[in-house]
Amino acid sequence: MTATTVSLEALEGGSVPFSILEEAFGPSSLGILIVRDLPTRFAGLRKRLLSYASYLAQLPSEQLDALTNAAAHYETGWSHGVEKLKEGQYDTMKGSFYVDCQSFYLAKPTIHQSGQSLTRGSGQNLWPSEDAIPGFRETFEELCTLLIDIGALVARAIDLYAIQKIPEYEMGYLERVVRNSHTPKARLLHYFPPAGGSTLTSDSDEDSWCATHLDDGCLTALTSAMFVDETDALPPLPDDASQPALKILPQSPDPKAGLYIRSRGGTVVQVNIPEESIAFQTGEALQAITGSSLQAVAHSVRGPNSTGAKVARNTLALFMQPDLDEVIDKAAGLTYGEFVDMIVEKHS
Repeated sequence: MTATTVSLEALEGGSVPFSILEEAFGPSSLGILIVRDLPTRFAGLRKRLLSYASYLAQLPSEQLDALTNAAAHYETGWSHGVEKLKEGQYDTMKGSFYVDCQSFYLAKPTIHQSGQSLTRGSGQNLWPSEDAIPGFRETFEELCTLLIDIGALVARAIDLYAIQKIPEYEMGYLERVVRNSHTPKARLLHYFPPAGGSTLTSDSDEDSWCATHLDDGCLTALTSAMFVDETDALPPLPDDASQPALKILPQSPDPKAGLYIRSRGGTVVQVNIPEESIAFQTGEALQAITGSSLQAVAHSVRGPNSTGAKVARNTLALFMQPDLDEVIDKAAGLTYGEFVDMIVEKHS
C-alpha cells in the first residue's frame, strides 16, 4: 500500500480525477495525498528551514526560555517535554517551535479575546533574534505561505469530491478554512538524536520517536524529513542567511525509521515523502465535520536503531484548522475551540 501522488499542475487546473481522491482519502485509503512538481524555490526553503531546526534546538537555555510561552499552552514558540502522548509519559524525544501563521498570511489577522482562547490564534509569535539564527523568520514565513497556498488547492479538490460523496457537505468548506481561518499553526520539529546514538526498538515499535496520534485540525501539510548527523558540533551559521553547512544525510541510516500511518483498514504502513514534494493528510476536525466520511489519519514516527552516529530528524507540519468559534459537531454543538481545549487538557 503506497501513498497517492498528484501533480501541482493538476490541482491548479482542477483536473484531479475523483478516482485519485478516492484512492487518497476514501474508506480504504491511507488518508494522505502527496503533491509533486512544486515551485523551484520550495527545495531551498525546505532545506534551509529544516537545517535551522538543529540550530534552534541547541540555542542556550536562556534563549530557549525566552522563546517559551506557557501562558499560550506552549502553542507559540519553543516547546519541549511538556506534552503527554504515550502511556501518560511526557514527550522528551522532540522539540517543537510553533508559529501562528495568520499574522503573515491573512490581510486582517484577529486577536481572540475570550476565555481560554485568549492566547490561541492570537497572531503574536516569538522569534529567535537575527543574531541567533539569521534568516529564520523570513524563511519560515515564506515556506508556510507557499504550503498554505498549495493546501488551498488540495482543499478545493477535496471539496469537489466531498460535495458529490457526502450528504449535506458545504461546498467550498475546506478551501474557505484553509484560505480564511485565523488559526493556521505551523510546527517545526526537531527529533533529538537518541541517547547514546541508538534506540532499543523492536520491529513492532513504530512509535518510538513520536507516539501514535491524530492531528486535531482539518488538513495537515508535511514536508519530507531531513536527517542530520549531529555527532560533531554544528558548524557556525553563515551571516547572510544562506544554507548552513550541516552534515545532512541523503536518507535515514535505518530504513525502518520515519513516518508510519495506520490505514483506514488498520494496517500500519511506512510512508516516505519525496524530498521535493509535500504531503497532505486529514485531521479530526474534518472527520467531525464530514460525519467520519473523511477520517483523521493515525500516524507515528519510529526512531532509528543503533548506527553509531547521533542522528536527528527535522521536519515541518502545518495545521490548517477552523476558526475557534466554528461548530464542527452540529449534533453536540461542539466548537473547534472547545474541542482543542479538550485535546490540550488530555495531553498536558
